[in-house]
Amino acid sequence: MNRALAEEIHKHLLAAVAALRRAESAGDRLRTKQERRAFLELVTDVTMPLHFGLLRALYDEHPELRPPSRDPPQISSTLRWEEVSLPKSVSAKDLDAAILEVLTSRLQKVAKVIPNAAERCKALRARNRFDIIGARIVALAEAGRIEGAGDLRMWRHSEVRLRP
Repeated sequence: MNRALAEEIHKHLLAAVAALRRAESAGDRLRTKQERRAFLELVTDVTMPLHFGLLRALYDEHPELRPPSRDPPQISSTLRWEEVSLPKSVSAKDLDAAILEVLTSRLQKVAKVIPNAAERCKALRARNRFDIIGARIVALAEAGRIEGAGDLRMWRHSEVRLRP
């Protein structure tokens, strides 16, 4: 797609995003919690494909249209897997299982995967610090067991998924 057409489509998609935000605000005034929840679910059915389908595809082809990040990228943890000393209550295999269980074939932000994996570790009665899980994610990606995009030490600015 040429740049001029991409810019026109981008303008319309951003207008749709703004209109949906106004609709969400109006929906907050619905009378019952049940009505608000049903309305929000319907709006989400539209906004998720808009953000994670249409806009993401457009930004993949024309990254120059992507709005600048509000937060400057920063490293969340410099801990390396080789430096980790796991508690006796959990093994690397348990940690791998918790991480792999929350991953899908779609890219997810590392910042989302880490707390979800930590929640799985709680079910194993093993509390793990986020930096340990982050270090393990980096190690799994370096070993080729999962696929990563971006600098995985920057949790809010990188993504991981199961290998296709």
